[in-house]
Amino acid sequence: MTTPARFIDVLRVKFHSAVQENVPLAQFTSARVGGPVDILVTVKSANELADAIKIIWDYGMPYYILGSGSNILISDKGMRGVVILDRAKDVHFESGDQPTVWSEAGVILSNLANRCAPKGFSGLEWAATVPGTVGGAVYGNAGAFGSDMSESLIWTEVLTLAGREKLSVEQMEYGYRTSILKRGERKAIVLSAMLRLKNASSEEVSVKIAEFSERRKSTQPPGASMGSMFKNPAGDHAGRLIEAAGLKGTRVGNAEISTKHGNFFINHGETRASDVRELIDLTRNTVKQKFGVELELEIELVGEW
Repeated sequence: MTTPARFIDVLRVKFHSAVQENVPLAQFTSARVGGPVDILVTVKSANELADAIKIIWDYGMPYYILGSGSNILISDKGMRGVVILDRAKDVHFESGDQPTVWSEAGVILSNLANRCAPKGFSGLEWAATVPGTVGGAVYGNAGAFGSDMSESLIWTEVLTLAGREKLSVEQMEYGYRTSILKRGERKAIVLSAMLRLKNASSEEVSVKIAEFSERRKSTQPPGASMGSMFKNPAGDHAGRLIEAAGLKGTRVGNAEISTKHGNFFINHGETRASDVRELIDLTRNTVKQKFGVELELEIELVGEW
């Protein structure tokens, strides 16, 4: 893709050295996989994120917003256009009978959950081991241990073509790991979120977080991965189906279906995105043939495939 020189100039006037060209993206993803992007812009506040998006929209450039880099598989060819690396991390807690926390979209969700414990705030324990950012969690209705963002969100501030506005949790029209934004039914960028908390003792919150962390550690593999690869089918679990299909431990190149949990694909070093994609296709085809179940990806495939 030919990038208009004027576009890059405008970005550099606004963001200076935060604008880089031809940057490999693997370093910014949890799976450590992915080719280069034409332009990378690092933003450090919700206002900077909004400013960058407005410029991109004005020039009609393709773009992608990258937070912690979990739940995505970037192609070996990389991405054309612009990737915005969201490092907006402002957080404000509000105490009282109905405590809340306001967070910018770039805050790591697990870090936010863990910060609640010493303050005696409950309600986000489920998120203490969830990879990804607040923005990504709001966008995709991230969840764990029987809870999800739909139960925690009060409202989210988004940027639309008409400007900034707040969407209530009802207006997000959440479903299992999806939302009105993820389904593409509304064009908007998550800037920040207001989350619901509850008063509790620090010890009570810490104990629950430790319990969830231990459960996560005992069931999910260590190492570089994208998180859960497939959504759980209704009334079943993707990991169980993959294991029943005899696929645990299957490898393509240095990509492996974990021997500990079938719904996690591990990068054992220098893995290509094409290897992971081949494992995805093999898994879906095998499970469909053996059980008649069509596995739906939980991760996003991004870039040129």
